[in-house]
Amino acid sequence: MVSTGVAGFAGVMLITVGLMQILAGLTAVLGDELYVSGRAYAYELDLTTWGWTHMVIGVLAGAIGFAIVAGSTIGRLLGIFLAVLGILTNFAFLPQSPTWSLVIIGFNALVIWALFSQISEDEAV
Repeated sequence: MVSTGVAGFAGVMLITVGLMQILAGLTAVLGDELYVSGRAYAYELDLTTWGWTHMVIGVLAGAIGFAIVAGSTIGRLLGIFLAVLGILTNFAFLPQSPTWSLVIIGFNALVIWALFSQISEDEAV
C-alpha cells in the first residue's frame, strides 16, 4: 500500500532531506576548502568525518523515506528517529554551514510534524 496524504508528504520530504544530506556530505569530503572553519567550538570534527556522517544519515533517510512512501509503519517510527538525529547533527554542523544546516533542520522538523500527525490520525481511526 502506498502512503498518501501527510505520510506520503513526510516520505518525500525525508527523501529530499536525504539527498540534501548526501550533497552536504560530498561537499565536505570532496571540497574541504568550501567550508570555512571559524572559531573553535564544542563539536569540532574533521570535515571528512562530518562529510561521511552526513552521507550515512542521507542514505538512511532516503531508504527510510522510500519505506514510508511504501506504507511501512516501522518506517514512520524510524523516520521520526532519523529526523531527530538529522536535526542534532545539523545543529552541531551550524558553525561550518549555517544556512544549509538551518534549511535541513527545518525540513527535518516538517518530517517530524508530518509523521507525528499521521500517527495521531491512525490512532483516532
